[in-house]
Amino acid sequence: MKRFAAHGAWAPVLAACFWLAGIGGAWADQPDAKSTADHSKFEELAGPFATGPDVTRACLQCHTEAAEQVHKSIHWTWNLDQPQTGQRLGKRWVVNNYCLSLTANYARCTSCHVGYGWKDSSFDFSSQENVDCLVCHDTTGTYVKFPTGAGHPPYEDTPFAGKVIKAPDLVQVAQKVGKTSRRSCGACHFKGGGGEAVKHGDMDSSLTDPPKSLDVHMAPDGLDYSCSTCHEFKSHEQAGSRYLMKAKSESGVSLPGQESNRPACESCHGQSPHKAGVGDKLNTHVDKVACQTCHIPEFARGGKATKMFWDWSTAGRLDPQGKAVVEKQGDLVVYDGKKGTFQWGENLVPEYHWFDGNVRYTLLGETIDPGDRTELNKLSGGYDDPKARIWPFKVMRGRQPYDKGNDILVVGHLFGKDDAAFWKTFDWDKAVKAGMEEAKRVGQTTADYSGEYGFADTLMYWPLTHMVAPKDQALGCAECHSKDGRLATLTGFYMPGRDSNPWIDRIGWLLVLATLAGVLLHGLVRLVTRKRQA
Repeated sequence: MKRFAAHGAWAPVLAACFWLAGIGGAWADQPDAKSTADHSKFEELAGPFATGPDVTRACLQCHTEAAEQVHKSIHWTWNLDQPQTGQRLGKRWVVNNYCLSLTANYARCTSCHVGYGWKDSSFDFSSQENVDCLVCHDTTGTYVKFPTGAGHPPYEDTPFAGKVIKAPDLVQVAQKVGKTSRRSCGACHFKGGGGEAVKHGDMDSSLTDPPKSLDVHMAPDGLDYSCSTCHEFKSHEQAGSRYLMKAKSESGVSLPGQESNRPACESCHGQSPHKAGVGDKLNTHVDKVACQTCHIPEFARGGKATKMFWDWSTAGRLDPQGKAVVEKQGDLVVYDGKKGTFQWGENLVPEYHWFDGNVRYTLLGETIDPGDRTELNKLSGGYDDPKARIWPFKVMRGRQPYDKGNDILVVGHLFGKDDAAFWKTFDWDKAVKAGMEEAKRVGQTTADYSGEYGFADTLMYWPLTHMVAPKDQALGCAECHSKDGRLATLTGFYMPGRDSNPWIDRIGWLLVLATLAGVLLHGLVRLVTRKRQA
């Protein structure tokens, strides 16, 4: 019952409802029910399996509808039509300032697709056998995708980037499948952008087994939540997407029988998550300040540095043998001849912006102003927007190639290539031309390469919502309500302690003086009347 304490008199009712709904394991101090099936006893999974699709065909003999359900999820389509902006988004279409774009880099990027064989734009999205069941349901920790294998695992031990990636035992993995976990979800999401902790800043392998000080929800000695506790799955479709966020949830606690509002904080904590104090000031902040703003004081604080800057313009340095030059600072790669220059950071203070959940992306084929830093995803919202709140962000900055004649961002070169001959003859003109040709071929632009390229400064916003600190590490009032506080650059509204207004200041001091005068007058009257009574 202690987890419902914040809901006061409703606690027993809520607890009973969740138990009756059969999901008490996610809320109460009881272990989740174990599976009723021992997959090691299924003849269909006895193997041998030569490929991943062979395993999927065996799975589908029992789970007959699973592949078609996966086909409807963004994990499979990498596509989302944003209803507010009208843009077609998803990993298939957006451009970022990490690995640039899926286009022309298919086999590398799709190593994290929930499927097999997406090596070019001809991939068959209707194929059931190409759904990868194991990548989400592996419980052994041995199942891996090969970095340039278009979603396939290595089928024999294979060297890559100076190490050998071992082939998983597909029979063993298939016979030990189970629920998703932080480890299985993190196999892809902790390594977005090409490596450990690179992309998000609030997701990396430190969340696999985190202490409470890092994340109060996922800590094994705390709530021990898995990713799917908040990102609920129904028929293999998950709740929550950074392309369609709810920056301000107003539906309150999710109850059985109602449409779920997860993964919003209010789904569990309600609209008044704090104990009422003087003026109930903490709860009144909820209307304009996202929970994450106060409860994620820093990001990249699990001992893993996150990438904060990527300059593609410096790529192309080779050693005398024609191999890409690599430079490190400690364990961090700060230069790679195939990718350019990097900057990293840990324990970083977020940047804060008004956000209503909608983002307008700069897509391939759209013109940019190379004289200004291009926002690859422009945030929507402001102080006067009732749906907007102040949110914390990691802001990734970079320099990436563009077509000077058309002022269009391009894919750039095929950074996943390991062919030595390709790198010995590498030049940016050839790479940008290839990128423009591929973007035109798949319909992302109608322009031909102008013959001249350059590098544009860009930035990209990544909302922070993981690595939630304990309440005693939440931000104090002075962190924001001060002249040089965290919200010093967030303008358009008056904030006590940070801003000054001559009339407000005068009225404030007059009230203070009036209060003092009232106290003195009251004391004088008491003194006089006491003497008269005496």
